[in-house]
Amino acid sequence: MDDTLETSQQKEKLLKTIYTLQLKSNTTLQAASPLLSNQIGMGMVTQHHIHQLVDKAKSLCGDLDNIKNLLHYCQDNLVRKIPNPTGSRYGGICGIHCSLDGSIYVTAENAPWVHVLSSTGQTLQSLPCQQMGKESGTFLPEDVTVTQTGRVAVADMMNGAIRVFNSHTSRSKGEWIKIRKVGSPRGTAVDSMGRILVADYAQGQVHSFALDHAFKMLNIHLVSNLQGPRYISPAPSGGFVVSEECGDVKVFTSSCKLLFSLSSKYGHRFGNPAGVCVDVAGSILVADEQLRTVHLFPEQGAPVCLVSTRLQRPAGVACSSSGHLLVADAGENCVKVFKYCVRPLYRPTNPGAACGDPILTPRC
Repeated sequence: MDDTLETSQQKEKLLKTIYTLQLKSNTTLQAASPLLSNQIGMGMVTQHHIHQLVDKAKSLCGDLDNIKNLLHYCQDNLVRKIPNPTGSRYGGICGIHCSLDGSIYVTAENAPWVHVLSSTGQTLQSLPCQQMGKESGTFLPEDVTVTQTGRVAVADMMNGAIRVFNSHTSRSKGEWIKIRKVGSPRGTAVDSMGRILVADYAQGQVHSFALDHAFKMLNIHLVSNLQGPRYISPAPSGGFVVSEECGDVKVFTSSCKLLFSLSSKYGHRFGNPAGVCVDVAGSILVADEQLRTVHLFPEQGAPVCLVSTRLQRPAGVACSSSGHLLVADAGENCVKVFKYCVRPLYRPTNPGAACGDPILTPRC
């Protein structure tokens, strides 16, 4: 049988099934509503019948959510590879951030640079990670993010510090300012309220703080009792998502309270979760370093595997404003760009929102 004909028949069968469910549901609702409103009691309907229907409806709604998601997303659709701008003499790309204008910020293992790239991979700017003053010398950024005011912030794990680049300085090339001392900073991000988030690996904490125009920290908060937090991302609720090494991925509210973990909500088993991000549809995307995959966790329905092959050692992940998934593959020392939506998703109404920047629902 011709593939096109077979596909058309499958589409027709799926649409007919969904339409039958809709028609039967509407017919039953029209018949049941006046009876339940006007008659005394429930006829011959028992509590057992109701429980049975509730369970079946819950299962059927889950099946419909899964069908909708599987129609919307595509798997292993690699469209571009962006090589490490620093070449092969340093370690692989590990940190990545994508701004609303499509600019990509990357850091690499053992490389004292932050590179700013275009969406096609051309180098727009390179920021040397050079300390000034008494602590002169280079430092190695582990991860990178950009604040709502356009400031570049990095996690300097070797020196246990968070640094922000100040381009408005007397020095011609700008300078890095040490903002906060942190035990072992790994991932960094900015939430929907403009606060900088930092995953402190050794201390098992997440630091959250605002930054004023004079680079002074405000409203400092700590979340503790995490198991090796690695990468972090703003969450749809205004909170954040954080991955734990060889453990789980946890979602916190804007008040830093644990909302749920992905393993408990979705029944998903991780190998070694690494990079996390949230797209404009509110779905959480997680790279698994051990399993070499990227899964999408939708607000409704089961997890969807977006990338099942072509990854050697996935690290950071980000979503572009054009609806692409960017994976920093430290094993192959490049950024891999995947198309994962069959159709582009709508941007949020918040003009400051971007994938990797603070994002408000709805998302891509």
